[in-house]
Amino acid sequence: MLGTKRNILLGSAIVLLSAGIITAAVTLATHPRTVPVTVPEETALHVTLDQGISSNQNRPGDHFEATISEPVVLNDKTVIPQGTPVEGLVVDARPSGHLMGRAHLQLALESMQLDGKMYDLKTSSAYRRGGDHKKRNWGWIGGGAGGGALIGAAAAGGKGALIGGPIGAGAGTAVAYFTGKKDIHLRPETQLEFRLVQPVIVDVKKS
Repeated sequence: MLGTKRNILLGSAIVLLSAGIITAAVTLATHPRTVPVTVPEETALHVTLDQGISSNQNRPGDHFEATISEPVVLNDKTVIPQGTPVEGLVVDARPSGHLMGRAHLQLALESMQLDGKMYDLKTSSAYRRGGDHKKRNWGWIGGGAGGGALIGAAAAGGKGALIGGPIGAGAGTAVAYFTGKKDIHLRPETQLEFRLVQPVIVDVKKS
């Protein structure tokens, strides 16, 4: 008789415990610990590069890794914390020419990982354009031509200026060819800014 009562009490306790677990599960399901927050278009995303990128070594379609360097705060609530890893895409990369053609480098963000979940990003591009080396090249070429004329004139009493000039110009052009490239090099930890061109909805933990 006593054993039967104990079994009944034990069974009741198990039933109550199971009911409590079910109730807690239902509560968590209907009242999640995170809430969806929409990060609006035009929100700035400040990142720090985790790796180097250059116009003469990277190609369109390459991916790169970076880290959010400034938290995104909406209504006094941090929705994208500092340190969030992001992945970006090299949209365009063109190396500098030796005598003409500027370098181009265009980057955009593609995704971020927040609390173990991946989010797609649509952002504006960070665009860099290399310097124009045309004036510098003409300076080298002109300097080479002048030097050749000077050397020719000194060697031939002035008559050699016409001969030495073209030779000097050729030497100047060679110098410009080997020194004229101006590629774009972004070192690790370079700061870049992107802006969302499409809103993104992220799950933010309840405070």
